[in-house]
Amino acid sequence: MNDISRDLIYLLSCAVNEVTPDAARVQAMDLEKVWEFAKFHMVTGATCIALERAGVKRKEFHEALSKAVRKNICFDLERQAIFDAFEEWGIWYLPMKGIILKELYPENGMRQMSDNDVLCDADKMEEVRKIMLARGYTKKGAGKGNHDVYLKAPMLNFEMHRSLFATRHAKVFRDYYADVKRLMIKDENRGYEYRLSDEDFYVYFTVHERKHKDFSGIGIRTLLDRYVFLKEKGDSLDWNYVEEQESLLEIKEFEIERRKLAMNLFSGETVPELAAEDEIILTEYLGAGANGNMDLLIQKKLEKMSKPRFVLECFFPKMEYMKRSVPFVDKWPWLYPAGVVFRWGRILIKRKGIVSRVLRALNKKQNDKKV
Repeated sequence: MNDISRDLIYLLSCAVNEVTPDAARVQAMDLEKVWEFAKFHMVTGATCIALERAGVKRKEFHEALSKAVRKNICFDLERQAIFDAFEEWGIWYLPMKGIILKELYPENGMRQMSDNDVLCDADKMEEVRKIMLARGYTKKGAGKGNHDVYLKAPMLNFEMHRSLFATRHAKVFRDYYADVKRLMIKDENRGYEYRLSDEDFYVYFTVHERKHKDFSGIGIRTLLDRYVFLKEKGDSLDWNYVEEQESLLEIKEFEIERRKLAMNLFSGETVPELAAEDEIILTEYLGAGANGNMDLLIQKKLEKMSKPRFVLECFFPKMEYMKRSVPFVDKWPWLYPAGVVFRWGRILIKRKGIVSRVLRALNKKQNDKKV
């Protein structure tokens, strides 16, 4: 853990524990680098709150916090209007993840949101589409995965899920959540709104984290989310039930490691020295950013398959992926070859950096074999 990582973790700990940071320590920080690292992990709002408690007010941080507050307010208002429409149309719905977690943070804007995730009645996704389009949203992509994405300028992004996991995700996760309604609790004040128990929410939070960790990585905000949730709810959880479900999902050891790390990082007045195994886990989180990154995705794929197979899948992805990536392949699967050409043209025009990252990863794997 380098100095910038320590500074950011210290400020985040101060923010969520409502502690004023040491002014001398803040003055000694390289706030330009802290800013860049906080952006990378999408925690600029919480960082700003900690800095301003210490009497440090910087324009870029303050603007980021103001934007996060405005965005959360817009999301709250819009989400309520959408849920009112779901009630009218008889569509059951379950608010997920960040929608719940942000309410546990001490101040608005401290937990930033890039989108809102909602699980909906899979049999009524066409009705959901009509509601969203009527509210001025644009549907992104073909919507053949486990969720549909709806965007409205300048900042609103809703992911409406028909299921919690797609076919590309681990079978143990898909099987456990195939009948998610068995876990859902009806809201007493609404006709079609549901929630999860605190225990089931925490288990799903961990499964979701594991999914991202195995795919392209996930950043330190998730460890902060875990700490905030446990700080608020940990003493009241039925840990026997939680651990039973984690064993079924094959994530018990994963959760214990992350729980220990999150509590160590954020519950004290200083950033602790970590055991070697915790440093290894933390290093991956620090390198991933808020939503993972392409380098980690490539690295993880290369760990699971041979170099020739990886190259083959780069050029000729599986049909399932192509249907999600290229809309006309979803509609006309026999156009798969044209879709491959279209996809690579799009990459070379709009995302040239992917090619260099793939080549760099392949070269690294070749060099690692030689060592």
